[in-house]
Amino acid sequence: MKLQQIPAKVLNKLSTHTFRLFGYDKISLVKIKSRNDLKSIGTKYGGWVVPVSLLDAGSICYCVGCGEDISFDIGLIDKFGCDVFAFDPTPRAIKYVDNVAANNSQYHFFEIGLWDKEDTLKFYAPSNSEYVSHSLVNLHKTTDYIEVKVKRLLDIMKDIGHQKIDLLKIDIEGAEYKVIESIVEDCIDIRIICVEYDECCNPLNDEYKKRIQISIQSLLAIGYQLVCTQGNGNYTFVKSA
Repeated sequence: MKLQQIPAKVLNKLSTHTFRLFGYDKISLVKIKSRNDLKSIGTKYGGWVVPVSLLDAGSICYCVGCGEDISFDIGLIDKFGCDVFAFDPTPRAIKYVDNVAANNSQYHFFEIGLWDKEDTLKFYAPSNSEYVSHSLVNLHKTTDYIEVKVKRLLDIMKDIGHQKIDLLKIDIEGAEYKVIESIVEDCIDIRIICVEYDECCNPLNDEYKKRIQISIQSLLAIGYQLVCTQGNGNYTFVKSA
Protein backbone atom coordinates (compact mmCIF):
# COMPACT_ATOMS: atom_id res chain seq x y z
CA MET A 1 0.00 0.00 0.00
CA LYS A 2 1.26 3.48 -0.90
CA LEU A 3 1.34 6.19 1.75
CA GLN A 4 -1.18 8.21 -0.24
CA GLN A 5 -3.68 5.34 0.20
CA ILE A 6 -3.46 5.34 3.99
CA PRO A 7 -6.27 7.34 5.71
CA ALA A 8 -5.20 10.84 6.75
CA LYS A 9 -6.23 10.23 10.37
CA VAL A 10 -3.82 7.30 10.57
CA LEU A 11 -0.98 9.23 8.94
CA ASN A 12 -1.42 12.18 11.29
CA LYS A 13 -0.95 9.92 14.30
CA LEU A 14 2.40 8.69 13.05
CA SER A 15 5.39 10.69 14.26
CA THR A 16 7.86 12.49 12.03
CA HIS A 17 10.49 10.08 13.35
CA THR A 18 8.44 7.12 12.11
CA PHE A 19 8.24 8.59 8.62
CA ARG A 20 11.99 9.24 8.57
CA LEU A 21 12.66 5.71 9.78
CA PHE A 22 11.02 4.40 6.62
CA GLY A 23 12.61 7.09 4.45
CA TYR A 24 9.58 9.31 3.81
CA ASP A 25 8.77 12.98 4.37
CA LYS A 26 5.67 13.36 6.57
CA ILE A 27 4.36 16.52 4.90
CA SER A 28 4.68 15.57 1.23
CA LEU A 29 4.55 11.76 1.68
CA VAL A 30 7.45 11.59 -0.80
CA LYS A 31 10.25 9.03 -0.60
CA ILE A 32 13.56 10.61 0.39
CA LYS A 33 16.35 9.35 -1.86
CA SER A 34 19.33 10.12 0.30
CA ARG A 35 22.90 10.39 -0.99
CA ASN A 36 26.31 9.71 0.54
CA ASP A 37 27.64 13.18 -0.36
CA LEU A 38 25.20 15.25 1.70
CA LYS A 39 26.85 17.77 4.02
CA SER A 40 25.49 20.63 6.12
CA ILE A 41 26.89 24.08 5.42
CA GLY A 42 26.25 27.08 7.67
CA THR A 43 24.92 27.55 11.18
CA LYS A 44 22.16 25.48 12.76
CA TYR A 45 19.74 28.36 12.09
CA GLY A 46 20.83 29.37 8.60
CA GLY A 47 22.48 26.21 7.30
CA TRP A 48 21.40 23.85 4.54
CA VAL A 49 22.22 20.28 3.54
CA VAL A 50 23.61 19.96 0.01
CA PRO A 51 25.30 17.30 -2.16
CA VAL A 52 28.87 18.59 -2.07
CA SER A 53 30.13 16.40 -4.93
CA LEU A 54 27.98 18.42 -7.36
CA LEU A 55 29.60 21.77 -6.56
CA ASP A 56 33.01 23.27 -7.31
CA ALA A 57 34.77 26.59 -7.93
CA GLY A 58 32.91 27.12 -11.19
CA SER A 59 29.44 26.62 -9.70
CA ILE A 60 26.85 29.38 -10.00
CA CYS A 61 24.95 29.66 -6.72
CA TYR A 62 21.90 31.85 -6.12
CA CYS A 63 20.85 32.45 -2.50
CA VAL A 64 17.48 34.18 -2.26
CA GLY A 65 16.52 35.42 1.18
CA CYS A 66 19.43 36.51 3.34
CA GLY A 67 17.89 37.82 6.55
CA GLU A 68 20.58 38.22 9.18
CA ASP A 69 22.37 34.91 8.64
CA ILE A 70 24.38 34.34 5.46
CA SER A 71 26.51 31.57 6.94
CA PHE A 72 25.35 29.23 4.17
CA ASP A 73 26.21 31.72 1.43
CA ILE A 74 29.66 32.43 2.84
CA GLY A 75 30.13 28.72 3.56
CA LEU A 76 29.65 27.95 -0.13
CA ILE A 77 32.36 30.45 -1.03
CA ASP A 78 34.74 29.16 1.63
CA LYS A 79 34.25 25.47 0.81
CA PHE A 80 34.12 25.56 -2.99
CA GLY A 81 35.65 28.90 -3.99
CA CYS A 82 32.59 29.69 -6.12
CA ASP A 83 30.72 32.96 -6.61
CA VAL A 84 27.43 33.48 -4.79
CA PHE A 85 24.66 35.76 -6.03
CA ALA A 86 22.34 36.80 -3.20
CA PHE A 87 18.99 38.60 -3.23
CA ASP A 88 16.95 40.28 -0.50
CA PRO A 89 15.05 43.62 -0.47
CA THR A 90 14.59 43.73 3.32
CA PRO A 91 16.19 46.89 4.82
CA ARG A 92 17.67 45.07 7.82
CA ALA A 93 19.04 42.32 5.58
CA ILE A 94 20.60 44.90 3.28
CA LYS A 95 22.34 46.54 6.23
CA TYR A 96 23.47 43.19 7.62
CA VAL A 97 24.92 41.99 4.32
CA ASP A 98 26.74 45.29 3.86
CA ASN A 99 28.35 44.87 7.28
CA VAL A 100 29.28 41.21 6.82
CA ALA A 101 30.11 40.72 3.15
CA ALA A 102 30.70 44.11 1.54
CA ASN A 103 34.40 43.34 1.04
CA ASN A 104 33.91 39.79 -0.25
CA SER A 105 34.60 39.93 -3.99
CA GLN A 106 32.85 36.60 -4.58
CA TYR A 107 29.61 37.67 -2.90
CA HIS A 108 27.30 39.60 -5.22
CA PHE A 109 24.26 41.14 -3.54
CA PHE A 110 21.09 42.51 -5.16
CA GLU A 111 18.39 44.49 -3.35
CA ILE A 112 15.49 42.77 -5.07
CA GLY A 113 12.88 40.11 -4.27
CA LEU A 114 11.84 37.02 -6.21
CA TRP A 115 8.33 36.58 -7.59
CA ASP A 116 6.76 35.38 -10.84
CA LYS A 117 6.88 38.77 -12.61
CA GLU A 118 8.49 42.18 -12.43
CA ASP A 119 6.50 44.41 -10.09
CA THR A 120 6.52 46.56 -6.96
CA LEU A 121 4.69 44.75 -4.16
CA LYS A 122 3.78 45.11 -0.51
CA PHE A 123 6.29 43.33 1.71
CA TYR A 124 4.59 42.61 5.04
CA ALA A 125 6.46 42.87 8.33
CA PRO A 126 6.82 39.91 10.71
CA SER A 127 4.54 39.72 13.74
CA ASN A 128 7.54 40.02 16.07
CA SER A 129 9.53 43.21 15.52
CA GLU A 130 12.70 41.40 16.58
CA TYR A 131 12.46 39.16 13.52
CA VAL A 132 13.83 40.29 10.19
CA SER A 133 11.94 38.29 7.55
CA HIS A 134 9.14 40.05 5.66
CA SER A 135 6.60 38.24 3.48
CA LEU A 136 5.05 39.00 0.09
CA VAL A 137 2.09 36.73 0.93
CA ASN A 138 1.67 38.18 4.46
CA LEU A 139 2.52 34.90 6.12
CA HIS A 140 2.17 36.41 9.61
CA LYS A 141 -1.05 38.31 8.86
CA THR A 142 0.25 41.76 9.81
CA THR A 143 -0.75 45.22 8.59
CA ASP A 144 2.63 46.98 8.43
CA TYR A 145 4.49 46.76 5.15
CA ILE A 146 7.07 48.32 2.90
CA GLU A 147 7.07 48.29 -0.89
CA VAL A 148 9.82 46.43 -2.72
CA LYS A 149 10.82 45.60 -6.27
CA VAL A 150 10.50 41.98 -7.40
CA LYS A 151 11.40 40.11 -10.58
CA ARG A 152 11.00 36.71 -12.19
CA LEU A 153 14.01 34.40 -11.78
CA LEU A 154 14.56 33.92 -15.51
CA ASP A 155 14.66 37.70 -16.03
CA ILE A 156 17.20 38.10 -13.23
CA MET A 157 19.37 35.40 -14.80
CA LYS A 158 19.22 37.19 -18.14
CA ASP A 159 20.19 40.49 -16.50
CA ILE A 160 23.23 38.90 -14.86
CA GLY A 161 24.12 36.77 -17.88
CA HIS A 162 23.50 33.24 -16.60
CA GLN A 163 21.91 30.43 -18.61
CA LYS A 164 21.91 27.89 -15.79
CA ILE A 165 22.22 27.70 -12.00
CA ASP A 166 24.07 24.98 -10.12
CA LEU A 167 22.40 25.73 -6.78
CA LEU A 168 19.34 27.80 -5.92
CA LYS A 169 18.40 28.43 -2.30
CA ILE A 170 15.03 30.08 -1.71
CA ASP A 171 13.97 31.11 1.79
CA ILE A 172 11.30 33.68 0.95
CA GLU A 173 8.49 33.43 3.48
CA GLY A 174 5.68 31.87 1.46
CA ALA A 175 6.59 33.22 -1.99
CA GLU A 176 8.30 29.93 -2.87
CA TYR A 177 5.17 28.53 -4.56
CA LYS A 178 5.08 31.29 -7.17
CA VAL A 179 8.82 31.04 -7.79
CA ILE A 180 8.77 27.26 -8.22
CA GLU A 181 5.85 27.59 -10.63
CA SER A 182 7.91 30.04 -12.69
CA ILE A 183 10.93 27.70 -12.67
CA VAL A 184 8.80 24.86 -14.00
CA GLU A 185 7.14 27.08 -16.62
CA ASP A 186 10.45 28.50 -17.84
CA CYS A 187 12.27 25.13 -17.83
CA ILE A 188 15.22 26.72 -16.02
CA ASP A 189 18.32 24.54 -15.81
CA ILE A 190 18.97 24.22 -12.06
CA ARG A 191 20.92 21.27 -10.63
CA ILE A 192 20.18 21.69 -6.90
CA ILE A 193 17.18 23.44 -5.34
CA CYS A 194 17.08 24.15 -1.61
CA VAL A 195 13.69 25.51 -0.62
CA GLU A 196 12.13 26.35 2.71
CA TYR A 197 8.39 25.72 2.71
CA ASP A 198 7.58 28.27 5.40
CA GLU A 199 4.05 27.00 5.89
CA CYS A 200 5.47 23.92 7.60
CA CYS A 201 5.93 26.19 10.62
CA ASN A 202 3.58 29.11 9.83
CA PRO A 203 0.55 27.80 7.89
CA LEU A 204 -1.79 30.35 6.35
CA ASN A 205 -4.70 27.91 6.73
CA ASP A 206 -5.55 24.22 6.91
CA GLU A 207 -4.77 23.70 3.20
CA TYR A 208 -1.03 24.25 3.66
CA LYS A 209 -0.06 20.57 3.28
CA LYS A 210 -1.88 20.39 -0.02
CA ARG A 211 -0.03 23.47 -1.31
CA ILE A 212 3.32 22.00 -0.29
CA GLN A 213 2.48 18.64 -1.84
CA ILE A 214 1.45 20.21 -5.16
CA SER A 215 4.63 22.29 -5.28
CA ILE A 216 6.89 19.33 -4.54
CA GLN A 217 5.08 17.13 -7.05
CA SER A 218 5.67 19.77 -9.72
CA LEU A 219 9.41 19.46 -9.12
CA LEU A 220 9.33 15.67 -9.12
CA ALA A 221 7.43 15.75 -12.41
CA ILE A 222 10.32 17.50 -14.16
CA GLY A 223 13.01 15.15 -12.88
CA TYR A 224 13.94 16.29 -9.37
CA GLN A 225 14.49 13.92 -6.48
CA LEU A 226 13.97 14.79 -2.83
CA VAL A 227 17.30 13.99 -1.17
CA CYS A 228 16.95 15.63 2.25
CA THR A 229 14.47 17.19 4.65
CA GLN A 230 15.82 18.91 7.75
CA GLY A 231 12.59 18.85 9.74
CA ASN A 232 12.24 22.64 9.81
CA GLY A 233 10.64 23.14 6.40
CA ASN A 234 13.97 22.94 4.55
CA TYR A 235 13.96 20.60 1.54
CA THR A 236 16.83 19.76 -0.81
CA PHE A 237 16.13 18.53 -4.35
CA VAL A 238 18.56 17.33 -7.01
CA LYS A 239 17.79 17.18 -10.74
CA SER A 240 18.44 13.75 -12.21
CA ALA A 241 21.36 13.74 -14.63
